[in-house]
Amino acid sequence: MRKILLALLVLSLLAFASTALADEAKKFESKVLDVELSTNQINLYENIPFTQGYWRGMQLYALHMDILVPGGKGPMPLIVYVSGGGFIMAPKNNWIQQRMRLAEAGYVVASIEYRYAPLSKFPLPLEDCKTAIRWLRAHADMYNIDVNRVGILGNSAGGYLSSFVGLTNGMKEFDKGDFLDYSSDVLCAADIFGISDVTNIGMDYDEENQKGHASAGATEALWVLGTPTFGGKDGGILAHPEEAAYASPVTYVEKNAANLVPILLMHGDADTLVSPGQTDLLFQALKAKGAVAERYVVKNAAHGGPYWVQEPVMKVMVDFFDKYLKK
Repeated sequence: MRKILLALLVLSLLAFASTALADEAKKFESKVLDVELSTNQINLYENIPFTQGYWRGMQLYALHMDILVPGGKGPMPLIVYVSGGGFIMAPKNNWIQQRMRLAEAGYVVASIEYRYAPLSKFPLPLEDCKTAIRWLRAHADMYNIDVNRVGILGNSAGGYLSSFVGLTNGMKEFDKGDFLDYSSDVLCAADIFGISDVTNIGMDYDEENQKGHASAGATEALWVLGTPTFGGKDGGILAHPEEAAYASPVTYVEKNAANLVPILLMHGDADTLVSPGQTDLLFQALKAKGAVAERYVVKNAAHGGPYWVQEPVMKVMVDFFDKYLKK
């Protein structure tokens, strides 16, 4: 009898403790989030080699790209991003906010490396951009890419290369290297404060600035002419008009008029490195040919900086690509 009473007492104590704990737990209720899906998950694939290029003194040297791939159904349109770097570097990790914004808008975004001065010279960097596009088409299934919807975007020297790619659609002379069975053509291009004429980069600036650009040591001279000690030409960019014209995007508005694609041009009115007149020069030439082109001047914006990550600026870019790659 005593054992039965003891067991009943233990059960009663356990029931009381359980009730007390349950009552206590009710005092700390979890919050509930009812979430509506509006943003895709973005996956990053880093340092993917897409070609090996010859650099002076280095023989074969691998070039790489980083790819942002949104989740969701595909295949998805592709935007190739080309970084600036003053013709002397090409850091593919630049513009991460802009690239993420485009990926969130439903684009696969590939940021690429390319060869640059003084170890290399034009047209090799343009060839690298086109090789990257062909590589991405060849590997489209791996990254959920729609090979029929490809655009290109760049800033500064990358903007120059971006417009160059768009202006040379269908011109096989710049298709060199790997994956030549695939096209390097794009449907549209965005040139953000890029160069259109390498002979006149300082066109809006004072005489001293323009004199610096005419120097044989100016980076555009190294980009186009190379270095004299390794077979390049001396004298500065103005001393070689034929080579300068060959390496200037604006030349190809007339030269390749039948294949021009829509081009977006943007420039800050406070840019002190590349004259705002450079994008206007290309804009005027395109419009005169009846080509599709848009140009925006961003008030108070410099050559890079916080203005270029603001939503009104990014919306212009997203809307442009949506128009030509989605609609």
